[in-house]
Amino acid sequence: MNKSRSLSIVIPVYNEEENVTILFDEIKKVLEGFVKKYEVIFINDGSTDNSLERLMDLRKKDKSVRIINFRKNFGQSSAISAGFELCTGDYVITLDADLQNDPANIPDILEKLNEGFDIVNGWRKKRKDSLTKKIPSYFGNKLVSFITKVKLHDYGCTLRGFKKDVVKTLKLYGEMHRYIPAIASRIGIRSIEIPVNHRERRFGKSKYGLGRTFRVILDLISIKYLLSFSHRPLQIFGSLGMLMMSTGFLTGLYITYEKYFLGKSADRPLLTFTVLVLFLGFQIITLGLLAEMLTRVYHEGLNKNVYTIRETYGFEDENIDDRT
Repeated sequence: MNKSRSLSIVIPVYNEEENVTILFDEIKKVLEGFVKKYEVIFINDGSTDNSLERLMDLRKKDKSVRIINFRKNFGQSSAISAGFELCTGDYVITLDADLQNDPANIPDILEKLNEGFDIVNGWRKKRKDSLTKKIPSYFGNKLVSFITKVKLHDYGCTLRGFKKDVVKTLKLYGEMHRYIPAIASRIGIRSIEIPVNHRERRFGKSKYGLGRTFRVILDLISIKYLLSFSHRPLQIFGSLGMLMMSTGFLTGLYITYEKYFLGKSADRPLLTFTVLVLFLGFQIITLGLLAEMLTRVYHEGLNKNVYTIRETYGFEDENIDDRT
């Protein structure tokens, strides 16, 4: 890596009091002599253990540590988004605080960024997790790749590298941190996926379970909408509405033909169906028009964060050199 470049490392933290000190020591060891200017941003995402106290101890010992303390638990996407908003490095690395992501892979990621790639995605090729995690993850990655058209082996790996201009354009919420490569594909980024080391969890317990599956599916639907129709929502709603109204119009013509030319009664379920699809088609087109108006408002700058910060530590410095 070009030593004139600065680096920001963004780490969400939720109840990882036993891990954060070990992780920071590993990061320092990896960056020593390799990166001259860096900052390590820990986002305390409403931890209920002593994670914040451990982070404050690190901050006292090393001014490269910066802390964002959330008022409550907002989720990993919000934590990463906050780190992206406040980071100052030319390159940005994200990784988990549970020690399963190996900081030893940071130089490999930086090397690819230095080659000109905008995003470098980690691939946990030899994943150290149970089958109950690996099997759903395998099929989930296949599904996400199919829907988003961005082919990756591992969407769930937090260990990633970015150029600064990429992260500054991203707004994350829900479970969308895992779909960052797909979201960023809208702006024509160059990305690559490289194998990274994955380690077994040493302390604490996983924060993820099967209960997040439904949230992930809903966010995947949102991603597909954002990728395909976010700038033209009327096309999806309008197409569906016009299809329904056309169906209603044709069945209405058929009922009219039968009544006046064949003498059959129009008072039957097909008439109810005709009225229903005509009404729903009109409603869906109206919904598309409202979506167009909301899109216009959004692109005119109405955009709010989905997290609130209680306090920050270390962000008073004017540039990254003062913290290294």
